[in-house]
Formats: sequence, structure tokens, C-alpha cells
Amino acid sequence: MATAKDPNLRPIRTSSSFSRNPSAPSVAAPSPPVPGVKPGPSGAAFVSSGIPDLDKILGGGFLLGSVVMVMEDADAPHHLLLLRNFMSQGIVHRQPLLFASPAKDPRAFLGTLPSPVSSSKEERQRAPGLDPDAKDKEKGLRIAWQYKKYFGERQVPELHDRGIEQDFCSDFDLRKPLERQMFRAQQIDCISIQDSANLAVLREHCSTFLSNLSRNDGGNVNAGRIAIQSLCAPQCGYSEMDWDMVSFVRSLRAMIRSSNAVAVITFPTSVLSPSFSKRWQHLADTLLSVRAIPDEDKELAKLLTGYQDMVGLLHVHKVAQINTQVPVILEATTFSLKMQKRRSLILERLNQAPVDASSGTSYATSGGCSGSSKGSPLDF
Repeated sequence: MATAKDPNLRPIRTSSSFSRNPSAPSVAAPSPPVPGVKPGPSGAAFVSSGIPDLDKILGGGFLLGSVVMVMEDADAPHHLLLLRNFMSQGIVHRQPLLFASPAKDPRAFLGTLPSPVSSSKEERQRAPGLDPDAKDKEKGLRIAWQYKKYFGERQVPELHDRGIEQDFCSDFDLRKPLERQMFRAQQIDCISIQDSANLAVLREHCSTFLSNLSRNDGGNVNAGRIAIQSLCAPQCGYSEMDWDMVSFVRSLRAMIRSSNAVAVITFPTSVLSPSFSKRWQHLADTLLSVRAIPDEDKELAKLLTGYQDMVGLLHVHKVAQINTQVPVILEATTFSLKMQKRRSLILERLNQAPVDASSGTSYATSGGCSGSSKGSPLDF
């Protein structure tokens, strides 16, 4: 006898309910490298400070998306050495640059930027034998020079990109200015903050500059650099608006977090109250300070080796970090600023001078560990 089928009963499926989503890619395609940017651990990325030794000390350079603050010295403009190398490195990598200065004509500061150190004649002669592609690179440079002569300077960067790969960090010659043709091939904005009644204009320029460097846009977005010289200088109209300047640094830090850019701000601590100076230092992701060395400091000359070659001291107070809770512990925090061959900046760890204040490769002429007399039981 046939029975009627229950409409509430459904046929049992023998296949599995799990299925592959064809629209979702199995492996994400790697993003193309950004010129002048070096990847780091935990998803971090760095741009060069323009000083190779400083990049090594900080673990790779300036962290992309961070604010670097440099405390100025009231007796010497050593902070400009760091600022010039930072700006020149960005121009060499053809990265967009925004420069703000309390000077009346901030674009004149571009004429003081150093040029990369060119290789010696012996190195150029040895290069073709060591590198099989050196002849092709040299040929590309020669062709680029010819095209520059006949077709102008706009075609040179494209040929240069195809023929030569720029180093992540360059050595710069402080005696030789950067060529003017380098400024015409990229975006460079200069702003004067002298006599500014408030920081609204500077904040608007920074917002517009960073809007073109957003990380959410995708693709091969170039990295940008913001350089602000002496933000709280007395010649600025807002120099006494302490809370407004703190609010500006906070807003800039929030904007730069989601962008492919780094901001370097120098500020004179002597014009700030101690409480607000501490607030500024707390807002920095990476905090540095520079100090000049007086020539007549004989006590310091006896304490340190290579004192005559030093131009100043650099102290690392804080190092930026991302996606980690492990603090950055440096082997040393104070370094000497020296001029290598009187043209390039180098950083060295401070070394204690010999006990007898000699030139010294050794601590003392006696055999004692601590320079004691001959009758000491510690002699061996």
C-alpha cells in the first residue's frame, strides 16, 4: 500500500557541506617594493636618516609612520646636520618632501643640502672587473647624459632608474651642495612659519601632503618626508601658545600613522618650560638630542679619545617600535659626531682616554691592570 510522502521531510545529502570559495585567492600577491624603503621585522618599514651609522644604531633607520624629534642645542646648530642629511637622502630617492622653516625664504635652505659622495677614480676603474653589469651601468649613465644634453633634464630620472639602483643610505659630502637639477624632478614644498599667527596653515599643508601618501590606497605608493625646523622658534607668532603646539604634534602624529611618511621635527628646548619640554619628548616616537663640544673643555679632552675630531655629541633617548612589546635596548646611548675626511658625518661610541692622557692605544705603560705602582700585588 502506497503511503503519501511527508512534505516536511528533506532528502539527505551525501556530499560534504564544506566547499572552497573560488573568489578568495589562496596566496596574496606580494606588494612591489617601494623605492628608498627597507622592510624590517614585525611588518615594520624604514627609511634612511641619511647617516649610515645612525641607521645601524636605530635598527634600520627611521620607522615609516613615526615622528622623530630632535632637541636642539642653544649654542650650536648641530641639529641642521641631521636635518640636511635627512632631506638630501629623500631627494636622492626622489621621495616627496615637505619642508617648514621659520626663515623668511625656506627654499634657500635647499641650497645648503649636501651632495652624495662620488666614488674615487680607483673604485671606478676596479668596478668593471668586479661587477659584470658595471659596463652596462656605465653605458646607461653615458646615454642618460647624452639625452640630458639634447632633450632636457626631465628624461634623466627615468633613464637613471633603469640603469642605476640607489643605495638605501648614502654618504654625503657636506662641502659640496646638491645639484639643482635634483630639485626639479620631484615634489618639494617649502613653507615659511615665520610670523604665523597660528598653526592652521602648517596643519593644512601637512594634511594635504599626507593625503597623497595613504597606505589604504594600495599599489606602489612612494614614501614621503616631512622636515620641520625649530617648530617653537621665538620668531613664530604662536611660540607662546604651548597647548596649540602640543595639539599640532598630536594631530601630526595621528595623521602620519596611516601614511607612508616620516616626520622629523627639531625644537629648541631652551624656549620651552620644563613641563612642556617633557610633553614634547613624550610625544616623540624617536627622540634624539645634539650637543656641541666647546674647544676649551680641557677636562672632557682628557676623558675621551679622539676629542679633537669631534664636532658634537648625539644622544638617543627613545627608539620607535611597532607591533611588539619588547623594548629597544641599545648598547650605548651617547655617540660622538665626527667628520670623516672633513666631509661626511660618522657616529662613534665614546671611548675613555688612557690614564696618562697620551694619544693612546694602551691604557698605561706599566703592567698593572689599573695602572698601579710596581710593588702592587695586582701586577702580572
